[in-house]
Amino acid sequence: MKEKKTDCRKIQYKKVAFEHKLFVIGQISNGQISVNHASKKYDISRSSINYWMKKYATLAQKMKSMSKDDTIKKLKEKVEELEFIKDFQQDIIADMEIITGADLSKKYLPKTLSKEIAKKKINRLK
Repeated sequence: MKEKKTDCRKIQYKKVAFEHKLFVIGQISNGQISVNHASKKYDISRSSINYWMKKYATLAQKMKSMSKDDTIKKLKEKVEELEFIKDFQQDIIADMEIITGADLSKKYLPKTLSKEIAKKKINRLK
């Protein structure tokens, strides 16, 4: 028995319109779908989608879809900035209370903040 030989031709890939490529890239960049989901949904290989993203993604889209490490780094910087502002404001409130003699922080601020300001006042009076 002889087996029939099968034809070893390449798979014919369908052409995808430029607008459709940009639509898929936009969805992935905005975080609406993942590359794997887009690959299954639109019947396009992941490697093709990754190639399109490298080729057609604009700089603005690349900046918008920054990596998680960059996001974490920016958020840590923002936390440090806000902590500095909080400490500065507490110093000003403590100085004002020392000068005026009024304990307004106990009356108008939450207990945790008023305790921090009281500690700063004690440290300043030493």
